[in-house]
Amino acid sequence: MTSTIFLSLGSNIGSRLANLYAALRRMAQVGDVVRVSSVHETAAWGETKQPDFLNLCAELHSDLSPEQLLQYIRTVEQDLGRSKTYRWGPRRIDIDILLYDNVVTDEITLTIPHPHLHERAFVLIPLTEIAPHVVHPVFNKTIASLELPTVQELALGNSDAIGSQLPIAVAKPVGNAWCERTYVMGILNVTPDSFSGDGIMQDGVAASVEQAQRFVNDGADILDIGGESTRPNGEPVTGEMERERVIPAIRAVRAALPNVTISIDTYRAETARQALAAGANWINDIWGLKQEPDIADVAAAAGCPIVMMHNGRNRERQNRDDGAGGYYGYWHYDDVVAEVKAELLESAEIALRAGVASDNIILDPGIGFGKTQAQNLTLLRRLDEIAALGFPLLLGTSRKGFIGQVLGGLPAPDRVEGTLATTALGIASGANIVRVHDVKENVRVARVADAIKKGGK
Repeated sequence: MTSTIFLSLGSNIGSRLANLYAALRRMAQVGDVVRVSSVHETAAWGETKQPDFLNLCAELHSDLSPEQLLQYIRTVEQDLGRSKTYRWGPRRIDIDILLYDNVVTDEITLTIPHPHLHERAFVLIPLTEIAPHVVHPVFNKTIASLELPTVQELALGNSDAIGSQLPIAVAKPVGNAWCERTYVMGILNVTPDSFSGDGIMQDGVAASVEQAQRFVNDGADILDIGGESTRPNGEPVTGEMERERVIPAIRAVRAALPNVTISIDTYRAETARQALAAGANWINDIWGLKQEPDIADVAAAAGCPIVMMHNGRNRERQNRDDGAGGYYGYWHYDDVVAEVKAELLESAEIALRAGVASDNIILDPGIGFGKTQAQNLTLLRRLDEIAALGFPLLLGTSRKGFIGQVLGGLPAPDRVEGTLATTALGIASGANIVRVHDVKENVRVARVADAIKKGGK
């Protein structure tokens, strides 16, 4: 039986807005998030010497019992980085059950309705937005008719407790839409110097169309067209050069394949804008909106999905052996998984504040970008922790150097089987999209992996 549940979510550490949206998307995995309030910024409750909170309320329809829901919430909080502090201390995410149908219960671990619902303006104001006519089962009053606390009544708060509404659009999370199967993105490099040796710039637009058609025939769902090599020590190009390469290719591929999804692989706002106008549907930014943040405005205006990759190539380097003769350098991380998660949420925050809908945000851990072989393997081993952020996850390992290292120094064209291993294990750990050079082989692996993990046929 489906129950109607109202939740309060708050965050005051790290990428606060992205934390809220990540939590919403996780909640959408166990039900339907049917309404979400505006986001409000408020001073901390109780212990006020800490950063301000962002708060919102959401209506969830779920089959979970109150006890099951509480257990799931605790798991989500842990996955998103909440750690124990002192009472009313800072939190990356705090999720409370406010109302659960008309249930009234007072147990050691769970009290419903929330005992302080009517005392806290940062809960009551956003809850009134989405549930004004819902009746509180204890007071027998509608939420809208509950008296808003005065400053004096907020004895443990302060005069700023009511806070201010942020002008941020809130979209319903997509929930389980990405869970049906794995999507395969084919790499189409319109460059002369791709690390994998598959650049096709020298063969012209016709070669781009031919490769695109082959990828689609092999089962690709998305074509990722890029005009600048991202290999280590690759030759940089200007925005004008990049656009001269990709715009004609996008137009030609769109004309030949009117129904295929095309992604523009760029971190430049102007290239993204022109690519979308030429027929692209997605943006794929290897700098996670941190090179040209205006690209987030382009995605928001277009209402299109945007992939935001973690890139560690601007991190501090240490003079240590990277296991590859200096090919990678050595980028310093205290905890590569925790730092990649935190920095991906920073990218999501940039997107959300620009107005990108939460269901258009896709994260990529950036395998091979500013990570050593050991760091890449650690990310893959713990990929489920990144997937637990709740946003769709793109995995790009295809033919990369760390695979060649593991296989004794094999060149890029000989890393297909190694790539397939990462595809299968990545899907098992939560990857929703795999970005690959060898489409046919990876599509076959993805279908079998889906059949095992997701019940596909």
